[in-house]
Amino acid sequence: MKFSHISDTHLGLIQYGLEEREQDIYDSFNQAIDISIENKVDFVIFAGDIFHTPNPSGTAILQMANALKRLKQNEIESFFVLGEHDISRVRATPIPYVYHNLEFSKYIGRGEPVYYKDVMIVGLDKIRKNEMTGLEEKFAKIESLASKHNGHKILVLHQGITEVNKFAGEVNSTDLPKNFTYYAMGHLHDKFIKHYDHLKGPLAYPGSTEMTTSEGIKETEKGFFIVDISGEEAKPEWIKLDTRPQFSTKIEFSDIDSEINELNEKISQLEKKPVIEIKIHGENLEREVIEGKILDLASKSLHFSWKVFQNDDESSVLLNRPAQIDQELFKLAVNSLKSEKLAHLAINELLPLLSTKQVDSATQVVIENFSDYSGEKNDS
Repeated sequence: MKFSHISDTHLGLIQYGLEEREQDIYDSFNQAIDISIENKVDFVIFAGDIFHTPNPSGTAILQMANALKRLKQNEIESFFVLGEHDISRVRATPIPYVYHNLEFSKYIGRGEPVYYKDVMIVGLDKIRKNEMTGLEEKFAKIESLASKHNGHKILVLHQGITEVNKFAGEVNSTDLPKNFTYYAMGHLHDKFIKHYDHLKGPLAYPGSTEMTTSEGIKETEKGFFIVDISGEEAKPEWIKLDTRPQFSTKIEFSDIDSEINELNEKISQLEKKPVIEIKIHGENLEREVIEGKILDLASKSLHFSWKVFQNDDESSVLLNRPAQIDQELFKLAVNSLKSEKLAHLAINELLPLLSTKQVDSATQVVIENFSDYSGEKNDS
C-alpha cells in the first residue's frame, strides 16, 4: 500500500503579479497528482495551505476540483487538513469544505480519526500560537485512539516543529503523540525528514510544491513524498518536481563581466526563463554602469532583480532596472517603510490582490501577517 503526502500547494498565488508564475503553481501541483496516479497510490494526503488565500480565484478552485476528480476517476481517495492560508478570520466557511461536502475529498482537521483500508488517519488544522491552550489534551486524546489501532497510523498536522525551524516552530517534537507510523507535516516550505527516537515513525515535511513569495529567490528543488506502508514501517520516497529554475547569485563588481557571461551560458541551457536575483558587492558602484552590463541577462529572465552592497554593508540598496515597474515600486516602498519585509508584503502580496479588486483576500493577508509584521515598523 502507498500514499502521497503533498503540502503547501498555494493554488492561486500570482507571484510578482505574473500569470506565468500562477501557471507554474498549477503545473507543479498537477505534476504531483499525475505522478501519484501513475504510481497507483491508494490515497493522497494534503497537509494544508491548499490555497494561497482563503478567498481563492475561480481558476484555483477549479484546479483543485479537477485534480480531485482525476484521483476519484482512478479510485484514489484523498484527505486534507487546513493551513493558515486556507482559514479565514473574515469568512466563516473555508472553501476546501466544499470538496468534503461534495465527497470529492475527506476533511480530517478536527482530530477525529478516519479509517481507510485498515489505516488510521487523523489530523488537525493549523493551530496558531495564541490558540495552543488545550493542545496537550487534544494530543493525549489522539494518542489514546492510536494505541487502540493495530494497523498503520498517520498523523497530519500543519504546524512548525521547533527542532526543525526554531523561528517558525510552534510545538516541539516531544509534544506530539508518540505512537504514529508516519507524521505527515505541512507549513514549512523546505523538505525535511527525520526519525526521532521518541516517535514511532518518521516526521516528514515535503515542502511546498513550488517556490512561494515568502521563500524569496533561491536555487532549490521542490517535490512531495510517496510513502510505502506495505510493511510494518513507513518508507517515504521524495519525488522531485520539474519547476521553473531560480537563482540568487553573489557577484563581485570587479568580476561582473565574467559572472554575467557564466549566468548567460547557464540560462541558454534552460527550457524555461528563470527567476533571477543578483547581489553585487563592491565600491563606488554606479547604477548606469551596472544596468548596461545586466541588460541582456534581465531580458532573458522571467523576473529579474538586483541589489548592491557597498563595502560589504549588508543593508542593501535596491537599484533595479526601470523597465521593471514592480521593482521600482519595491524600491520606493523600502524607502518609505524603512523595511524590506514590509515592502515585500505591500508590493508582492497586497498590490496584486488590490489591483484585481480582491479586497477580501487583501484584508485576509493583512490579518494573517499582522502579528508577524506589527513589530517590524516599530523596530526599524
